[in-house]
Amino acid sequence: MPTVSAQVPADVAHRTGRTTLTLTAPDGAPLAGRPVTVEQVDHAFGFGNIGFDFIELANGEDVSGSRVFGGARRDQAEHLAELWFDVHNVATLPFYWRGFEPERGHPDTRRLHRTAQWFGEQGVTVKGHPLLWHTLAPRWLMDVPADEVLDVVRGRIRREVTDFADVVDLWDAINEAVIMPVFTAEENAITPIAQRLGRVETVRLAFDTAREAGARTLVLNDFNMSPAYEQLIAECLEAGVQIDVIGLQSHMHQGWWGEDKTLDVLERFSRFGLPLHFTETTLVSGELMPPEIVDLNDYQPEQWPSTPEGERRQAEELARHYSLLVQHPSVEMITYWGLSDDGSWLGAPAGLVRADGTPKPAYDALRGLVKGTWWLAPTEAATDERGSLTVEGFAGAYRVTVDGRATGFEVTRGESTAVTAQV
Repeated sequence: MPTVSAQVPADVAHRTGRTTLTLTAPDGAPLAGRPVTVEQVDHAFGFGNIGFDFIELANGEDVSGSRVFGGARRDQAEHLAELWFDVHNVATLPFYWRGFEPERGHPDTRRLHRTAQWFGEQGVTVKGHPLLWHTLAPRWLMDVPADEVLDVVRGRIRREVTDFADVVDLWDAINEAVIMPVFTAEENAITPIAQRLGRVETVRLAFDTAREAGARTLVLNDFNMSPAYEQLIAECLEAGVQIDVIGLQSHMHQGWWGEDKTLDVLERFSRFGLPLHFTETTLVSGELMPPEIVDLNDYQPEQWPSTPEGERRQAEELARHYSLLVQHPSVEMITYWGLSDDGSWLGAPAGLVRADGTPKPAYDALRGLVKGTWWLAPTEAATDERGSLTVEGFAGAYRVTVDGRATGFEVTRGESTAVTAQV
């Protein structure tokens, strides 16, 4: 039987599958001996980025007032969107409560829902971030009577999960729960809940409320890579909290973790047997943040330019970091935290694209992996006498074209499947 095979590096062979495809005409006759083109159209693995910057574009609004595209024309914004879609298949959208509902009872549901639809129309999975977090909790929540705050929190979680049920299946249920009970940087109405309930029950509050509202996939997300986070996960699982995914933040403004730390993190958190998502990944292309800075928020210089040397370093380290993560069988998603330097977190030159809209070497390196090393390019083949051929490649969505007509099929990780498709 003819076989179309991707050139798969041995260290990621576990990301592949095999599908035997039988093509038939509308009358059921096999399309025997026909020339076909097989091509990959998406990854099963999640290569994500934030979609914060495209809310105005998705809603047909004036992009010149946006935080990233300030003064830009719509065609410039559309160019950046093309760069985004060419590499990424998962978009994280901002549900920070303070910005989403600055005035009680007036959430920005319509605009964010339209943004989620816009991404979905491009075949992109949408993730909501986050349902519960002490940072950026609304100011007005401080004025709610203490005995009513829990009900308001539950209502907020239920509302978002319900209102976005048709466009968002994946949520960060709670963000940074390890620090939540001891957080002192800003007074808020969520930390007292965590102090009263304890970490495990606060996590349960977020997960159970979202689950009861119909959420399908819920992430426990944290920046804390210490044993304290491992202990929280273990305690939550022992207490019966159903965690779907462990989220690991990797903002590396002080430099790449390096191979040893990355592998150590993978080993320690994969022991729970749950999928791992690297939820917030950054590497800077300029001067590194000083190592003595403990809270990354404490370092925000007036200028933090990207440099040629820094861009070379960023590209090399991004390729090494992503490669290590994709090699590990527990990792199912990596989300980079920002496309452009313009509007990037803390003003760092951490984007994949410069402020002027030109791609950095890091963008090219990532695209080279996602659409090159880990991708089946369009390949010509022919069906056998039964109208069949076999496709071996990276798990994901594929398309086969015969006689000018196309149909889609899937390659499933670690499986050999058989599909009959009418073309």
